[in-house]
Amino acid sequence: MAKKRDIYITQFDLDRLKRLSIVANEFTYRAPDYIKDLKKELDRAKVVDPREVPGTVVTMNSTVRLTDLDTEEELVYTVVFPDDADVDAGKISIISPIGTALLGYSEGDLIEWPVPRGVCHLRIEEVLFQPEKSGNYNL
Repeated sequence: MAKKRDIYITQFDLDRLKRLSIVANEFTYRAPDYIKDLKKELDRAKVVDPREVPGTVVTMNSTVRLTDLDTEEELVYTVVFPDDADVDAGKISIISPIGTALLGYSEGDLIEWPVPRGVCHLRIEEVLFQPEKSGNYNL
């Protein structure tokens, strides 16, 4: 796997995601791998003020345009909390492998991330919508 780059997260998102991982751990005998992966990403993230997060960074509820580097397919996803996930509508859960992989990365970043079928290779082309950039700091 490629060297991991710095990722950025707001305190608001960090608090909600930590609560999510705690609840998931309470209701399972062993933490599922996807919760462990999310926790690892949260532990290494740099916390930034929501007013200072660059508009090119993927935060919760951001909509991003990606390129799958293995297939050259263009994808558009919104990273959401599990209750709001709807794959048919392009809303992927933060606890899905790709959702976790995207959080905190920026436009132009290349991502290698293990998924059930192997390793996906993605490039973030553009953050189409980011709540913080639009002035919504609690979405």
